[in-house]
Order: sequence, then structure tokens, then C-alpha cells
Amino acid sequence: MVPASSLGAFAVASFLLLIIPGPAVIYVLNRSVSDGRNVALSAVAGLECGNFMHVIAASAGLSAVLAASSTAFNTVKWCGAIYLIFIGARTLLRRPATMAASLTTMAPRKAFIQGFVVNTLNPKVALFFLSFLPQFIDPEQGAAWFQALVLGLVFVAIGCVTDSAYALTASSLRTVLLRGRALPFVQRWVAGSVFIVLGLVAGTASAGSNK
Repeated sequence: MVPASSLGAFAVASFLLLIIPGPAVIYVLNRSVSDGRNVALSAVAGLECGNFMHVIAASAGLSAVLAASSTAFNTVKWCGAIYLIFIGARTLLRRPATMAASLTTMAPRKAFIQGFVVNTLNPKVALFFLSFLPQFIDPEQGAAWFQALVLGLVFVAIGCVTDSAYALTASSLRTVLLRGRALPFVQRWVAGSVFIVLGLVAGTASAGSNK
């Protein structure tokens, strides 16, 4: 079982990642601005199902890697930490993509399917599960796949809350979001800084865990 302290730390890290405007958040904002609250919430449901695909993959993959060797497991963790820092630096150097302002009409079912595809193929989520989640897996606390499953479900639950909050807020603030400058700032400077911090934390944790 995952210790309460590790579960809490993972929840905080998950929250920080999920509030950063990435593919999922931008998609929710677009659906909120273009099609309103109901369609946006359908998109959120699809996004979280997409997140769950990563949970399944992590539960199977981490268990397989750990079973192979602890050296391989720690190698994955170190590579992930370095890659997080790389992504953070690249984010700081790049101008963020603008949110589409064109209005379209989309059925809730189609929004759900698109949301599912967006997060299933979301590199930010895949990166998080590959590089950061392993820091919280302790072989001495039980099966790796079960710990990954528990942590993954926490991630999905937090994602439901944060993405829904974006949908509900954005659907009532359409004009402000399209004209404001806060979103690009968060996409570039806040997101880049958080990725670098997560990478440093991941590298520090990997030095003394999973022996």
C-alpha cells in the first residue's frame, strides 16, 4: 500500500501538473468557449477516460520494469527526471500556441470522443506517468502494479476536479479568456518552471529510493 505521506506528495505534484494549460486544458477551454458548459463537461469525461489509459499502462509497465531489475527501474527514473527538466527548459524558450477563437457546434458525444483521444495521446500525461510516478513506488510496500494503480486513480480524480473547474469557469468567461494575456503567461513561464522543479524533485528522490 502507498504510504499516506507519499500519497499526499503525489497528489500535490499531480495537482500542479493538471492545472498547467497543456493539450487537455486547452481543449477544455476551446470547447467551453465554443460550445458551452454541457459540451465542455462531456469533453472532461473523455479526458479522464484518456487519463485512465495511462493508469493502466503504468500499472502494467512499472511492474514489468521492476520485475526485470532494480537497476532498470532506477534508470527509467533518472531518464525521466532529466527529460522533465528538458521539457521545462524547452517550454520556457517557446512561444505558446494560441487558443482557437472560432465558434463551432459540437455534440457532447463527439466532444467525449475527442477528449478521450486528446488525453490518450497527451505527451504531458505520458511523461508524468513515466518520469514522476515511479518516484512514489516502493517495492517494500507491496506490488508495484497496485501502487501505480492507486496513484493513478488519485491522478484521475484530481483531473476530474481541475478540468471540470476549468470547464465551468471558462464557459462563463468566454470573452475574457480570448482577449486576456494570463493564459499564454501560464502556458510558458509557469508551466516551464513547474516541469523543471518536478524534474529536480524526481532526480533527488530517485537517489535514495527503490533500492
